[in-house]
Amino acid sequence: MKNIDSFGHVRGESLFVDDINTNHGTLYGLAFDSPKAHGIIKNVDYSKAKNLNGVIKIFTYKDILGENQIGGIIPDEPLWAENEVHFIGQPIAFIVAESEAIAKKARALITIKIEEKPVITTAKEAKEKGEFINAPRSFKLGDTTTSFKNCEYVIEGETFSNGQEHLYLETQGCYAIPMENGNIKITSSTQGPTSVQKTVAKVLGIAMHKIEVDVIRLGGGFGGKEDQATPWAVMAAVAVQYLKKPVKYILSRQDDLRMTGKRHPYESTFKIGISKDLKIQAYEVEFLQNSGAAADLSPAIAERTLFHATNSYFIPNVTTTVHSCRTNLPPNTAFRGFGGPQGMFVIEAAIAQVAEKLGIDKKIIQEVNLLHENDEFSYGQIATQVEIKNSWTSAKNKFNLDKLESEITHFNNSNTQFKKGISLMPITFGISFTNTPMNHARALVHIYQDGSVGISTGAVEMGQSVNTKMLQIASQTLGIASSKVKLETTNTTRVANTSPTAASATADLNGKAVLQACNTLIERLTNVAATMLSIDKSAVSFKNETVFINGEKSNLNWEKVVEQAMLERVSLTENAHYTTPIIHFDKTKEKGHPFAYHVYGTAITIVTLDCLRGTYETDAVKIIHDFGNSMNIGIDKGQVEGGLVQGIGWMTLEEISYNNEGKLLSNALSTYKVPDVFSAPKSIEIIPLETTGTKMAILKSKAVGEPPLMYGIGAYFAIQNAIKKFNPNYNLKFNAPFTPEKVLIGLYEK
Repeated sequence: MKNIDSFGHVRGESLFVDDINTNHGTLYGLAFDSPKAHGIIKNVDYSKAKNLNGVIKIFTYKDILGENQIGGIIPDEPLWAENEVHFIGQPIAFIVAESEAIAKKARALITIKIEEKPVITTAKEAKEKGEFINAPRSFKLGDTTTSFKNCEYVIEGETFSNGQEHLYLETQGCYAIPMENGNIKITSSTQGPTSVQKTVAKVLGIAMHKIEVDVIRLGGGFGGKEDQATPWAVMAAVAVQYLKKPVKYILSRQDDLRMTGKRHPYESTFKIGISKDLKIQAYEVEFLQNSGAAADLSPAIAERTLFHATNSYFIPNVTTTVHSCRTNLPPNTAFRGFGGPQGMFVIEAAIAQVAEKLGIDKKIIQEVNLLHENDEFSYGQIATQVEIKNSWTSAKNKFNLDKLESEITHFNNSNTQFKKGISLMPITFGISFTNTPMNHARALVHIYQDGSVGISTGAVEMGQSVNTKMLQIASQTLGIASSKVKLETTNTTRVANTSPTAASATADLNGKAVLQACNTLIERLTNVAATMLSIDKSAVSFKNETVFINGEKSNLNWEKVVEQAMLERVSLTENAHYTTPIIHFDKTKEKGHPFAYHVYGTAITIVTLDCLRGTYETDAVKIIHDFGNSMNIGIDKGQVEGGLVQGIGWMTLEEISYNNEGKLLSNALSTYKVPDVFSAPKSIEIIPLETTGTKMAILKSKAVGEPPLMYGIGAYFAIQNAIKKFNPNYNLKFNAPFTPEKVLIGLYEK
């Protein structure tokens, strides 16, 4: 089945927040934000802005009836700054005017005086000054204090991975409308409708049931709208509460880039110990996470970094520590992979450093240390249904690695200006929210009198085709055509208390709930059909909108059974609740079983490097991916391709840049480079791993949103491999992204 939204997207008919018809009298909002990264607000002069014709009101923290706080995990982020600002782009006030143009003109008329304070922009500096979001976290397995003594080789090093801009096609936005009795309806571009509802209620000082949040779909999210879609909706809601008029707020691209957080930059140091037979015996790493000025989701992201610090390898002695460091940048936030990619980059760098020291191929060390069945992760979970060695071997065999390497060697021996490089990148990624209580979902399914079906879930459609999968589950389970099923918008009134669409767990959680609801409904209809046919219900099944008796088609159709169920007053509505079994994690011990299952895979990346210019092309990425038993291979392969290219962008091109004053320099597409058609791989080949899947995944079809991004890490090491072929004196460095400038320096390093 194709993405059910593709037809509307191509024709320009799909609706997003900014496409909603506005009510008469709608006003328009715009945030006034701090021009300085850190300082005391001495004075703000709003007089000229207030006097501008068409300006209705300028809201500040003084207008809040509830609590001036939008922090989720840690309450450390005010909606509007009060006396002090902590990053450029921090909202101070909210202008509401008759048009966007008037609001922008008013913002330019506001003057502010700030007594500047020292600015911290790097995690390392924050650590030196003792600026942390929370206490550090550590995972331990075995004993690294003694195990290094028994290692044949001990290598130390450091890495840096930069942030990454989400650059969703649709910027942040919302539309808030006053309803009767003080209720407010908010249409928001958010991955977390319940988070918006809860925070709006807190800031407005009212109960959650008075706030309805509706999400049609997102024009991309990638984690950037999990937590950071909330403040804009809250601002609009504050204005609606006061003015009793609709308020719309859609951020411009420049404002969105300046005011929102990115993927977290990490500065990390490692120590790795290897035995004579190349087994990794000990591994220590300290991660310094640049969290920005407030917690946002940083503590949870830091936790997942620890979960994936050893990637696909079994290491008997591990100590990993992460510090969430407070800096004067916009609060960094969720991004596809949620801290996992940063952790994996470090272990891959450590292995590359060891291979360089020993003068051997990195893949040899990778292969001998791959996870086996019943190995223990550093967080206590025992690895089961392990497919990493299977994917690694399949990649080598099905893509004929020996031949690829031979062709590369021949090319490099025959060329001076151009060199090719190759790398293997294994991935092992856990599926579940690491915060166990978040692993739940509900589905509300109605069968209408004419046999058509309406479904509401907590899943937010943001281009990943989750609604298509929900429709597939319902259509398959009920035995009806997909045209008879409609996926409703995601709405907090229909489906309450939802977890955000994140962690690659949305299809599993909401899909299982839809499956439960449909199974319950089909059981009721089976009883009705059995009575109508005077047969035992065990003989009844539904297929192609027809009742089958012991596999044979009958004359009774779906609509007739539904009609009879109505006459017999049988409930044709079901509200199902699903919670992931078996998972648990004790944060006091840092041990447990946090993941329902893992996704595995191996990518072979081949690049060609222009050694005169420092530019490079990704010739091919060949992937063996663990889809489980994919329920929609077309959609799933699309997710792998998209995640891969986004990961390559993070590792090679996308360089977030702030100056020492905390000002974003990469503030436009002219200064921030994302992969285009010319920088994407020339060839992407994806072969599903031969595996039966796991019953913990919906219909045994494994999650596919985040894991593929980490295949992109392989591009970094393939480029590095090519540099070494040109310049044997090049000393390995692990500073991502590997931009052409850095490559050129490495090519001619003495």
